[in-house]
Amino acid sequence: MKRSPFLAQVMQWMAVLLSCAASTAHGVENGAPITPFGVNNYGAGIVPPASADLTVAIRTSSYKAGELRNTNGDRPPTAVKLKVNSAALAIVKTTDISLLGGTYGFSLIVPYLDMSNRLTVPRPVEPLTLRGKDSAIGDVTLVPLSIQWTPSSNLFVNGRLELQLPTGRYKADRIINTGANHWTVSPVIAFTWISPSGLELSSNIQLNVHGKNKDTQYRSGIEYQHEFAVGQHIGPWTLGMGGYLYRQLSDDKVNGNRFEDGNRARVIALGPAIGFMEEGSKGPLISAHFYKEFGARNRTQGKQFALRAAWSF
Repeated sequence: MKRSPFLAQVMQWMAVLLSCAASTAHGVENGAPITPFGVNNYGAGIVPPASADLTVAIRTSSYKAGELRNTNGDRPPTAVKLKVNSAALAIVKTTDISLLGGTYGFSLIVPYLDMSNRLTVPRPVEPLTLRGKDSAIGDVTLVPLSIQWTPSSNLFVNGRLELQLPTGRYKADRIINTGANHWTVSPVIAFTWISPSGLELSSNIQLNVHGKNKDTQYRSGIEYQHEFAVGQHIGPWTLGMGGYLYRQLSDDKVNGNRFEDGNRARVIALGPAIGFMEEGSKGPLISAHFYKEFGARNRTQGKQFALRAAWSF
């Protein structure tokens, strides 16, 4: 089936707006960043086409949270003021090698994080304030396996295996760290469907399986992470909504034993998302979103703004 010029333009735009990670998520051990949220929205199921060149993307984001939520969704006595600013570089390569009925590719994502946290713990006489700050390279994500399938002219599916390496800086006695101090393995499946009229539905679903932090003997539970976007393509613009659904599926453990009541975290985020690609322009392809979190349990609840730009060479 021959694709319309409009759909071909949309595909080109989606292919280069790849997801480069910037850790703004706050995971299950001491609020440490584990896997990034709010990365995949429009074009989640599309990767750059096979070529001799590379696709490069830069993503910046800012996350702020002034709320903690406990197991019941209530605010505990301890107050928090968390800020995470990040910038990440992603390099993606799609080959012409056929694999499992699709096209093989791989990628590398390197984040830089500037993080600060202030905890205020109530005491009988006066509150105890604990502060922490860290700025450094975070945990690098290696994607050794990425397969792109195109079941039809308007449906695109991508399967990946992501490895988050413990490359970030970490000290067990710090309030906040740019690294999680353990490996994370994430199988991922993503899809994008675009109607002839330009309506898009995109989704990225992954499981995060964490290794043990050797310094604390803490193993975070398995996480379900679902990012999504719905948008309408109007000329060079894509306008709509996006967000993510996060659930921790298994308990946190210390020395093999369940930590407290399991410390299972969850949160939902929603907000506007926008994309822009000017036809015939050699400039970068750009997208941005603003998400607000709600329904948090055992983690922070905040707001995130992110901006992405991508180039193909």
